[in-house]
Amino acid sequence: MPFAAFAQAFLAALGLAAAPADPVDRLTPREKAALVVVSGLPAPRGVGGVLVRRWNIGAPRPSGTLVFVDQEGGEVRAFPELPPGPWPSEYSTPAEARATGRSAGRALAAAGAHVDLAPVLDAPSGPLGGRHFDRPELALAFARGLDAGGVAACAKHFPGLGTAAVSTDNQLVVPARILPAELAAFRSAVRGGIRCVMTGHAYYPRFGRVRALAHPETYRMIRELGFDGVIVTDSLSIVRTGPLPVRWALRAVGAGADLVLFTSPEHARRAVAALLPLARRGVLDEHVRRVLALRGELVKGG
Repeated sequence: MPFAAFAQAFLAALGLAAAPADPVDRLTPREKAALVVVSGLPAPRGVGGVLVRRWNIGAPRPSGTLVFVDQEGGEVRAFPELPPGPWPSEYSTPAEARATGRSAGRALAAAGAHVDLAPVLDAPSGPLGGRHFDRPELALAFARGLDAGGVAACAKHFPGLGTAAVSTDNQLVVPARILPAELAAFRSAVRGGIRCVMTGHAYYPRFGRVRALAHPETYRMIRELGFDGVIVTDSLSIVRTGPLPVRWALRAVGAGADLVLFTSPEHARRAVAALLPLARRGVLDEHVRRVLALRGELVKGG
């Protein structure tokens, strides 16, 4: 028996077995930097996740990588032929929302997806039209259905777009106020076991001139709700003014994001390179642990 195995067996017999090795310790800085990035396809090597969209469904996906999709319902479906068919605003009962979510989860899991960037938890007073659920309990039921179907839900867009006049997909300088009702919805999602939360691009007076996804207070608020899962940013590739997308990624990770999302593979590649100094200093280790934990739950062989 090799000495290391003998020593481990001896310590185990004494009840003094060493703690399992931290998987993060085995990673290179480049591997750590890549693991906190979600990329559009074709993705750089080793990224933590890829985003599949309707025009690249058939593109090769790196094995062992988390696969994210936008499959909310209505016209917001990466896989147009898969459920859910109704817009989120069309559900009337939690049972209906849960059943449809479960069907969507099963279909997405069969298509190789691991995380659905849904449901929208922003209040129905927000700017997203049919993408809003009429009541938070409907959104949470849909999320439970996704989970039952084999796909993790990712609630968005923290801390809420309920007072924004327009969607941040259409206009980036979007002011909003934080509504207690929206925070309560996210708190309920956390208590219900949600495994992923997405932060948004809107500006809030209490955060000054910094987008929510790049402000430390955003992440402090999420963690204070008791959430210990993965926090991912909304796409940073849509940033067209001010700091470049990669600079926003550095700010977001520094603020507390576990994953920074890019629809552009080129932005993702540049982000991995830019995050290397943080990886070398150990700044990314906690984020990498959360990503690896989620991947271990959802990805075969992950």
